[in-house]
Amino acid sequence: GALNPHRVADALRAAGRPVGDATVLAVYEQLRRDIVGAGPLEPLLRLPDVTDVLVNGPGPVRIDRGSGLERTDVVLGSEDACRRLAQRLVASGGRRLDDAAPFADVRLPDGTRCHAVLTPLAQPGTAISLRVPRRGGFTLEELHAAHALTEEGLEIVQQVVAARLAFLVSGGTGTGKTTLLAAMLGAVDPAERIVVVEDAAELRPTHPQVVGLEARQANLEGAGAVALRDLVRQALRMRPDRLVVGEVRDAAVVDLMAAMNTGHEGGSGTLHANSAGDVPARVEALALTAGLGREAAHSQLASALDLVLHVVRSRASGVRRLGEIAVLERDAGGLVRTVPAVRFAPDGQLASGPGSRRLLGLL
Repeated sequence: GALNPHRVADALRAAGRPVGDATVLAVYEQLRRDIVGAGPLEPLLRLPDVTDVLVNGPGPVRIDRGSGLERTDVVLGSEDACRRLAQRLVASGGRRLDDAAPFADVRLPDGTRCHAVLTPLAQPGTAISLRVPRRGGFTLEELHAAHALTEEGLEIVQQVVAARLAFLVSGGTGTGKTTLLAAMLGAVDPAERIVVVEDAAELRPTHPQVVGLEARQANLEGAGAVALRDLVRQALRMRPDRLVVGEVRDAAVVDLMAAMNTGHEGGSGTLHANSAGDVPARVEALALTAGLGREAAHSQLASALDLVLHVVRSRASGVRRLGEIAVLERDAGGLVRTVPAVRFAPDGQLASGPGSRRLLGLL
């Protein structure tokens, strides 16, 4: 039957152990963690501000609270313990993890994303990566208070949302792309309908009219997969005022650009890129996977996208912030390139770039 405190109390009595409320609850909580929860990782998942919990095989577990990785006192003592924990977590997300299927990416019942890879693929041992969903998104004002946006940056970003411009938030891993996009969507007029398409539900914008569509991996028989680009096409039939692709990382970029080019204003998404200047080449490479040639990809991009907002993370402080806003223009050869409009220095100083006049015109 189901695990509950009454059953724990009965079992303790049967074993001749003293039964007080505190003892029963402590044993129940330990059993719950070990049977259905994240076991020894659960206290770490509950820490305030934790975004990631990482297991690199046996040894100390590491966490990220927004300022880089830190070692914790939680230790997994053996490879067997790592493997069993990974298998239980993945099973709670409805998938299998074993030698025949040695890696998996699932969402746990509480919304945490879990990625696991078994050894010997992972070295020095089974690797577990947990991405913790924020309990309610940041507002743009909160990002300003946290120094992710300067005063001028806050004003510009609010105007970008109000003007219904099409934009991508670019940045490297862990720079806060999703956080900024979610905050911007939270500033959208409550009367507008937002349809969010994602590989894994992470955006969770605080807005009264959000519909989320989530891609699905194939099952063990190789059937049942639902691709991101299929969902983008479905989203277009759902009367979105704004269409959002959480992370643009495959051929879905073609469908997103097509949507932006057919009257769907305010389209947006995030894109992994190391600089704003890298965005056109990244989009071109992704479009190529959908069979779209270079010239066609740049034509679509030029007419689809208004801005790139590039976020960065300080190596020294770990602070994530908006570093640059760039506009797009075509060169003499017809290829799209980004032109810096505004740059924000680490000390908050604003520097206008050659694209600043174009940005003012868009806003």
